[in-house]
Amino acid sequence: MSTLLEIKSSVLRQVQVCPSFRRRTEEEPASGSADPLEPTAGAWKPGDGVEFFSQMRLILKKGEGRQGLPCPEVLLCSSSPAPAEPVDPSRGLRTLSQEEVDMLYEEALYTVLHRAGTMGPDQVDDDEALLSYLQQVFGTSPEEHAAAVERVKKAKAPTYALKVSVVRAKNLLAKDPNGFSDPYCMLGILPASGTVREPSPHKEQRFSFRKGSKRGGPLPAKCIQVTEVKSSTLNPVWKEHFLFEIEDVGTDQLHLDIWDHDDDVSLVEACRKLNEVIGLKGVSRYFKQIVKSARANGTAGPTEDHTDDFLGCLNIPVREVPVAGEDRWFKLEPRSSASRVQGDCQLVLKLITTQRDTNMSQRGRSGFLSYLLLLSRLLQFEHRAEEPNSSSWRGELSGPAATVLCLHGAQSNLSALQLAVLHWQVSSRHHQTRTLDYGYLLGLLEDLQAHWEEAGSLPQEQEEGLADSFSAFSEFGLQLLRQLRDYFPATNSTAVYRLELLLKCLGKLQLFQPSFEICPFETELNMDIAAALKRGNREWFDKLLNTQSPREQPGPQRLAGLVKLADTIYEDLQSCYGIYASLFHSIIKVDFFTLTFRQLERLVAEEAWVLTEELSPKMTLEVASGLFELYLTLADIQRFWSSIPGRDSRSLALAGIHAPFLPAVKLWLQVLRDQTKWRLQGAVDVDTLEPMDASSKHSSSAATASLCFSHIQELWACLAWPDPIQAQTLGTQLSQDLCEAALFYTELLRKKVDAQPGAAGEAVSEPLCVVLNDVELLRKAAGQALRGLAWPEGAAGLEGTLPRPLLSCTQALDEDLQREARTVTAHLTSKMVGDVRKYVQHVSLSPDSIQNDEAVAPLLKYLDEKLALLNASLVKENLSRVLEALWELLLQAILQALGANRDVSADFYGRFHFTLEALVNFFHAEGQGLPLESLRDGSYKRLEEELRLHQCSTRECIEQYYLDKLKQRSLEHNRFGRLSVRCHYEAAEQRLAVEVLHAADLLPLDANGLSDPFVIVELGPPHLFPLVRSQRTQVKSRTLHPVYDELFYFSVPAEACRRRGACVLFTVMDHDWLSTNDFAGEAALGLGSIGGVARPQVGGSARVGQPVTLHLRRPRAQVRSALRMLEGRPNKEAQEFVKRLRELEKYMEADP
Repeated sequence: MSTLLEIKSSVLRQVQVCPSFRRRTEEEPASGSADPLEPTAGAWKPGDGVEFFSQMRLILKKGEGRQGLPCPEVLLCSSSPAPAEPVDPSRGLRTLSQEEVDMLYEEALYTVLHRAGTMGPDQVDDDEALLSYLQQVFGTSPEEHAAAVERVKKAKAPTYALKVSVVRAKNLLAKDPNGFSDPYCMLGILPASGTVREPSPHKEQRFSFRKGSKRGGPLPAKCIQVTEVKSSTLNPVWKEHFLFEIEDVGTDQLHLDIWDHDDDVSLVEACRKLNEVIGLKGVSRYFKQIVKSARANGTAGPTEDHTDDFLGCLNIPVREVPVAGEDRWFKLEPRSSASRVQGDCQLVLKLITTQRDTNMSQRGRSGFLSYLLLLSRLLQFEHRAEEPNSSSWRGELSGPAATVLCLHGAQSNLSALQLAVLHWQVSSRHHQTRTLDYGYLLGLLEDLQAHWEEAGSLPQEQEEGLADSFSAFSEFGLQLLRQLRDYFPATNSTAVYRLELLLKCLGKLQLFQPSFEICPFETELNMDIAAALKRGNREWFDKLLNTQSPREQPGPQRLAGLVKLADTIYEDLQSCYGIYASLFHSIIKVDFFTLTFRQLERLVAEEAWVLTEELSPKMTLEVASGLFELYLTLADIQRFWSSIPGRDSRSLALAGIHAPFLPAVKLWLQVLRDQTKWRLQGAVDVDTLEPMDASSKHSSSAATASLCFSHIQELWACLAWPDPIQAQTLGTQLSQDLCEAALFYTELLRKKVDAQPGAAGEAVSEPLCVVLNDVELLRKAAGQALRGLAWPEGAAGLEGTLPRPLLSCTQALDEDLQREARTVTAHLTSKMVGDVRKYVQHVSLSPDSIQNDEAVAPLLKYLDEKLALLNASLVKENLSRVLEALWELLLQAILQALGANRDVSADFYGRFHFTLEALVNFFHAEGQGLPLESLRDGSYKRLEEELRLHQCSTRECIEQYYLDKLKQRSLEHNRFGRLSVRCHYEAAEQRLAVEVLHAADLLPLDANGLSDPFVIVELGPPHLFPLVRSQRTQVKSRTLHPVYDELFYFSVPAEACRRRGACVLFTVMDHDWLSTNDFAGEAALGLGSIGGVARPQVGGSARVGQPVTLHLRRPRAQVRSALRMLEGRPNKEAQEFVKRLRELEKYMEADP
C-alpha cells in the first residue's frame, strides 16, 4: 500500500473508476499477503492501538485550542498579583551629605514656623504636630530637634508678599446710557496703621480709594495698582497680575475697587503720580484730579464723591488667604449702605515669601531645588511605611507631609507647572528604586501635561532636569518591555493592566517631544520601543532554545524539544494578538503583533529547516512521529497568520516548509493505517455485541470505530497539506486506507456474530440487530470522515464538491456497507421466512365462512410482536431496511400462495386483496412506517395486478390485455420505428375508415440491411368485433421507410367503438419468401378518441382528421401478465384468444 503514495496519475485513474472495495479485495486474493485486510505487524508496536490513538488525541487536542482567533477573556485566566519589577537604588536621586540634610531639615522647620495664611480642612493646623513629623522624617533626637527649632526661631522672619491675579468680573451694573459700563479695578494693601475708624452710627461707610479726606495723616493705601479699562461690557476679562509687599500678615488687608471710567484721562498715569505723593494734602489733590476725570450721572456733592460711577469693592484680610492660595469668585460689596452694587469678581490670591533667612537660601539654593529634595525625603519616608513588596502604592501622603509640602511650595512661589514637574521627577525616580502604581505616575504626567499647555515653558535648568527624568524613565520602561513576558505575562490580568498604564506613561512622554527645546530622546520613542521589543523577542527565543532544544544535542533528542518550542511560540503569538497587540497599537502606534510574528516565525523556521535536513537520512518511526507533530504546529502558525484579515502567508519564512516533512508524513500515515486496524481488532475482541447502554443501540466496538474515523478526519483537517498535487496523493491513500479499515471492521463483526451460538427458535436475534446497528453507525461515520478528507483541487475544482477520486471512494464504500447492511438484514429476516409462509398459508386455507379480518388477524399479530422487538433493537434506518425486506418477503409469500392455488373462487382472491391492503396499512402505520410510494411499487404492482385479474371474467381479462397495450409507451422511440395513420368513423355508412400512410426507421430484418415490410390492421378485443376480419397492406420491398397510402374499411357500429378497450392494432411484419415472416413492431390506437366516434362527423363519408404518428414497440411484461392469466382459464374463449396470440409470438422469437 505504501507504494501507492508515489503513484499520481495512475492512482487517480484507478480511483475515478473505483470498484467496490469488497469486490476488489475478493478479486485480488494473491496480492501482498494471504489476507490483505489484516494489519501489518511490525510497522509499530502491534498492541491494540490504544496508546497510539491516545497520543494522537493529545495532538488533536492541541489543535482544538487553535481554532479561530484568540479571545482576550480566555487568555486572561489569572488575577493574582503581578510579578515584581526590578529595582535599582542607584537610579534614584543622589544621596545627600549630612550638611545638606541639616540644611534641608532647617528649611523644613523654617517653613512650618513661619507659615502664614489659613489652613485648609485637610491640612494639619498644629505646629507641634508638623514639627514632630519632621523630626521623624529626618530621624533627629529630641535634643537635636529642640536645638534646631530654637535656631530657626531666632532667625529673621521672611518677607511676605501677596500675589494677586485679577481675572474677570461678571454681572456688573450698567452705568452708561448705552446699557454698559467701562469697568477697571484699583487695588492695593491697607496697612494696619490705615485701619478705618469706627463708622458713624448714622451711616455705614467703607473705605474707598476715591473717598477724599480733609485731615492730614498717613497714606491710607500703599502701592495702589490699576487695571486696564474694558470698554462697553458688564463682564470684563482682565487677567492681570500684581505683587504687593506685606508688612503685617495678621492685620494687612487687600482692598479692591471697581469703577466705571467716563473720560479720556489716563488712570494709570494718575495712579502712578498718586503713589509718588507723601502726605494727605497731596493725596487729596490727586484724588480730586481722579474724581474729576469721571463723569457723574447726577449732581456732585460737596465732597465731590461721585457714587453713581462706583461699581463695587472688596476687602480681603491677608491672614484669610489660604496657605495653598485660592482661585475664587468674590461677591462685590457696597462702600456704604446707600450704594447699590451687583456682580462678582474672580481673583487668584497666593501668599509667598521673597526673602528667607535659611542656609539654603543664603547659598543660592532655589526654592525649586529645596522642594525637590524635601519631596524626595518625604516620599521615601511615606513609602517605607507601606508593604515591603507593595507595587500598588499611589503616592498617598499623610496629612503632615502634604501640609509641609503645601507650605513650602506656596512660600517658594512655585507655579502649578513647577509643582507638577517636581512631583513627576521625584516620583519617577523613586519608582525605579521602589515600585509605584503606574496609574499614579500616569496621573502625574496628565497633570504635568495640563499645566504645560497652560504655561508652556520652564527655566532652562528645570527643563533639562525634566528631560533627564523623561530619559531615565523611558530607559527603565524599555528595559521592562524587553522582558515583557516575565514582568507582564498575558495570562495575568493585573500585570496586563500595569502594562497598559506603563504604555500610556510612555505615550505621554511622546507628546512632550515637540515641546522641548532640549529633546530628551535621540530618536522617536516608538522606534526605541520597537527596537526594545525586537531585542526582547530574540533574547526570549534564545533562552527557550537553549533550555528546550540545545543545538549541541543529537537531532532525535532536539526534535522533542523543538516541538515544545514551537508550541510555546504559538501560544505566545496568541497572547501577542489577543492581549498585547491592541495595547501597543492603540497607545503608542507600534504594530507589536506583526513585529513579533515575523521575527519568531523566521527564527523557528530556521531551526525547523536545519533539523529536518539533519533527520531526513535517519528517518525512523519515532522521528517521523516527532516531525509530524512539529509540522502540525508549524502549519498552525501559518494558518494563524492567514486567518487575520489582510495577511498573506506566502511571504513567510514558513512558506514551503511542508516539503521536507513529506517523507515523515507518508511514513506516519502508514503507521496510522496499521494502528487503526489493530485498534479495531482489539475493540471487536472485547465486544459482547450488546448495546453500550440504554440510550444507544450499537455496541462498544462501533463507538470505537466511529471515534477512530473522527480522529482521522480531524487529523487531516489539522494537516491541511498546502501542495494540491501532494495533498491529492496523500488524501487518496488515506481515503483508501480508511475504506479498507471500515471493511476490515465489518469482516470482524461478521466473524464475531457467526461464532456466537444462536438461541433455538429465536426469530429476532439481538446480536444481529446490534451488528446491523454497528454497520449503520460505521457507514455514517466513515462517510462523514471521507467527506472531511477533501483536498484543494486548484482553480479547476468546484467549491463545496468532493474531488472525483474521493467521491468515487465514498460512493464505493457506501455501496459496500449498504450491501453489508442488506446481507445482515436478509440474515435477520431469513429467520422469519417459515413463520411468514405459515401465516400466509393460514390465510389461503381459511374457509369462506370466516371473515377476512379474522383470517388475516394471526399474521398481523405475529408481525406486530416481531416488529415491536425490532423497533426496540434497531435504529430508524435499519428498522426501515428490515421493514422493506419483510414487506418483500410477504409479497413473495402471497405470490407463491396464489401460484399454488389455481381455479379457485373469486372470494379467494378477494380475501388476499383484503390481506394486501391490511398489510399496506400495517406497514405504513399512519406515516410512521414505510412510505406508501415504496409499499405500492415493485412486487406489489405485480401482485395487485394478478389479484385484480383473477377477479375479472375472461372477456374483462381480454379487454385488460388491450387496455395495457394502449397504456404502453415506447421508451426508445427511435428503436423500432414510426407508423403514420389516419382514422375516422363514417356514421352514415356505419363503418370505420383506417388509412395507413407510411412508416419510417423500421428495423432491418433481412441480411441486406433492409426489410420487406407490410402492416396488419385488426380491431380488438375480438368479442366486441366478432365478425370483423383483419386486413393487410401490400408488401414494400427492400426499404425501411415504406409508403403505403392504403385505405381500409371496417363495418362496425359506433357503440362497439366506444366500448372499454376498443382499439385498432397495427402490426408491422417483415415478409420472407422462404421462411416465416418476422415481427417488426406493433402500435395500438384507441377508437374512443377518433373523429366520428367521440362526436358525430359532418360531411358524410369524407375523410377527416389529422394524421397520427405511432411509435412501434414490443409487448411488455404488464401486457403478458394478462396473457398468463388467460392461459390459466379453461374456457374456450380464453384458450382460443391465447392460441391466436401464441401464433403471433412465434414471429417475435427473432427479437433483435
